[in-house]
Amino acid sequence: MAEKEVEKLIIVGSGPAAHTAAIYAGRAELSPLLFEGFMAGGVAAGGQLTTTTEVENFPGFPESVGGPELMDKMRAQSERYGARIITDTVTSVDLSSRPFKISVDGKDHFAHALIVATGATAKRLHLPGEETYWQKGMSACAVCDGALPVFRNQPLVVIGGGDTACEEATFLTKFGSTVYMLVRRDEMRASKAMQNRVNSNPKIKIMWNTVATEVVGEQFLTGVRVKDVKTNEERLLEARGLFYAIGHEPNTAFLGGQLQSDETGYLVTKPDSTITNVAGVFACGDVKDKVYRQAVTAAGSGCMAALEAERYLGDQKI
Repeated sequence: MAEKEVEKLIIVGSGPAAHTAAIYAGRAELSPLLFEGFMAGGVAAGGQLTTTTEVENFPGFPESVGGPELMDKMRAQSERYGARIITDTVTSVDLSSRPFKISVDGKDHFAHALIVATGATAKRLHLPGEETYWQKGMSACAVCDGALPVFRNQPLVVIGGGDTACEEATFLTKFGSTVYMLVRRDEMRASKAMQNRVNSNPKIKIMWNTVATEVVGEQFLTGVRVKDVKTNEERLLEARGLFYAIGHEPNTAFLGGQLQSDETGYLVTKPDSTITNVAGVFACGDVKDKVYRQAVTAAGSGCMAALEAERYLGDQKI
């Protein structure tokens, strides 16, 4: 029986964390194999940035850069420095024995080290009109998109009642004329401190017991149809922007619970590192970060993962 081929390092993911890890690993002559997935998590290869039209806060692009263009550049850089990229989706892994087994569309691959950089997918409500106006007034990241010129001095809407919703609504008050928060209950889940912050901001108007039922517009979003869940009264709210702040879903199903995660599903790593509870497996980017969720922080943790994987392989004399 032929001896199985074992990679030094396999990377799973396609966003800034995955490609930064691939660039560093490639330059370290680890010849990483990267599985970018095919519509994994319902998003094209490149991750959440492929759904963002303009990125203004990634260093090195003073005139801004399109999300897909930025990811194309990262992908090309990964390949230039030796990463081999396969557009297939990892379906499962076996971390119980070594080398690790990574199953991809019925074919098994093996690796001495594994970097998980599969990100987290923003939860969406899939309202009528959402597919038409996504990135034409709709977004799931106010910090990413809220400063765009199209939202300035315009009425904006945030959906959510947690800390993230409060943070994003507060952030949007720097740009919008009025920020409406749609909270489906008569109370928020947010901490008292965050509630006090939005309650004291004159630009934020909280609409209790209210849900969105439809988004409308022309070439760009112009309004959100909302309903009072107690009275069933409906009205059309004029708005130029709608931002979801209802949470993210870490893309970890393929791991089968073999890596430690927190109560919301994000992978847990040792403090100030990307090391997971399984030696030789590293996690970086939004799959482990529920606080910042930015391209630049994901890229930074991808660098950390590659350096730690390189150190691990060196210690193992692989």
